[in-house]
Amino acid sequence: MAPGKERLEGDAFIFGRNPVREAIERGDASIEKVLIQQGVGGRPIEQIQRVARASGIPVQFVPQTRLSQLAGNANHQGVVAITTPVSYLELEDMLNAIAPDLDAVRSTKPVLLMLDQIEDPHNFGAILRSAVAFGVQGVVVPKHHMAPLNAVAIKASAGAALRIPIARVTNLTDAIEQLKERGYWIVAATGSGTTSIVELDLDRPLVIVIGNEGKGLRPRVENACDYRVFIPLVGPIESLNASVAAGILLWATAKVRFDRSK
Repeated sequence: MAPGKERLEGDAFIFGRNPVREAIERGDASIEKVLIQQGVGGRPIEQIQRVARASGIPVQFVPQTRLSQLAGNANHQGVVAITTPVSYLELEDMLNAIAPDLDAVRSTKPVLLMLDQIEDPHNFGAILRSAVAFGVQGVVVPKHHMAPLNAVAIKASAGAALRIPIARVTNLTDAIEQLKERGYWIVAATGSGTTSIVELDLDRPLVIVIGNEGKGLRPRVENACDYRVFIPLVGPIESLNASVAAGILLWATAKVRFDRSK
């Protein structure tokens, strides 16, 4: 069987050196990880490693038997790409489905979530579970250096990842400007924030931005936001886990909307 793409046991795989390299170069949003056969080298393999790492896609070296198990009768040529079981949306398409114009944004006051390089699939899944629970209407994530939306993340979300639209973008700061033009207020969650979440007016169209588990928000992303907020803490700790912080912030936005609806 020629190199290409198949679906086996519920997961999708891309086999072969050229198909994998081309999928990475065209920015295939579904690629989760690239597996390379141990002991296989040469320029084509080096090119695949280079473009994968430049795109923030993990590369793992595995025994030949592992690739053969995944590829079956396909000619994998020592390279297999594993793709995510969930499809991402284009940002424009997601936003149009949520609120197509400025008047709709202002009247319905949607809440969106933006994640800046969350690395742990368990955190990613837990955040998505909170997002669904508290009525978030869409999630925006970067294409590079972001945890894959894989089986681990879906399990951590208790299946919620399949219930919420997720858009993947090349540049978060550009996406923020696009969201501002559509009438959203952008709220960065950071321990060094200047405004408490309990003091901020949350009764408006919002995008809550959560940063990396260890590094927090990248400066360019944080600086592009309208507000920098913090969660007041009573006990002797300095910060919260990213998924816990996201849950608290999203609960705060949901409470405002629940109180308004009474």
